[in-house]
Amino acid sequence: MKLVADVAVPEITDDQVLVRVVAAALNPIDFKRRLGFLKASDSPFPIIPGFDIAGVVVKVGSQVKGLKEGDEVYGDVNATGATGPKQFGTLAEYTAVEERLLALKPKNLDFVQAAALPLAMETAYEGLERAGFCEGKSILVLNGAGGVGSFVIQLAKHVYGASKVAATSSTGKLELLKSLGADVAIDYTKENFEDLPDKYDVVYDAIGQAEKAVKAVNERGLVVSIADSVSPPHISFFLTSDGSILTKLSPYLESGKVKPVLDPKTPFPFDKVIEAYTYLESHRATGKVVIYPIP
Repeated sequence: MKLVADVAVPEITDDQVLVRVVAAALNPIDFKRRLGFLKASDSPFPIIPGFDIAGVVVKVGSQVKGLKEGDEVYGDVNATGATGPKQFGTLAEYTAVEERLLALKPKNLDFVQAAALPLAMETAYEGLERAGFCEGKSILVLNGAGGVGSFVIQLAKHVYGASKVAATSSTGKLELLKSLGADVAIDYTKENFEDLPDKYDVVYDAIGQAEKAVKAVNERGLVVSIADSVSPPHISFFLTSDGSILTKLSPYLESGKVKPVLDPKTPFPFDKVIEAYTYLESHRATGKVVIYPIP
């Protein structure tokens, strides 16, 4: 990866808007893409990477109905990012995005906070929906301090009304789990979650431990994994991006019931993107890593 200064502003299609990018967040799929894990379905080179943005609409296509120039928006620009991400992503001054992938930015959040939301929060939501999660159910979240895990805890507790939320992390992040809404915080450096007596209606695997996760569900329970393959009836999936999910969750963001978790090192400036990738790849990040300002 390298910075270049002679890239044309993207053209938009009828259903797209052109967004001036203010902030862009990184996700594990970004460094996995750089390492070649998506090679079979990726776009041709040269590739401008990036999934998550927050920015300002500067141009709208002829079929765009719900957005106008000047709107502050956010979203995940790749409809099916794990199977064919766009050639021209979000780590640029401008990006072209389908209207259906975006939502209006909550007024109480700045651009850095908003950029940290889309992919991770939509993934958390889609997994809970696929598992049929609802009020009164219990859940265990593996990697609760990560980007997706931090949203699974909050959505399960504050949106769905879980009866019990448990989550795993390292020792230094246990208090964060509790602050997000976890009733039980499990230190994975000291305990094996699969050996504990409590069993759950849903185990949300956001780290890649599906084999162990299956041992932590109750007799009716389901494992949902975004990082490992599982056998039915358990569920593994890749996110299908949808701006309507962001709009649906906006009241919880505006009320402060659900909030982004930003890594203490965030934001990284645009000329430190490579350092931000390296940091995310170290698996030491807490919450989200955001690039700002751009450029």
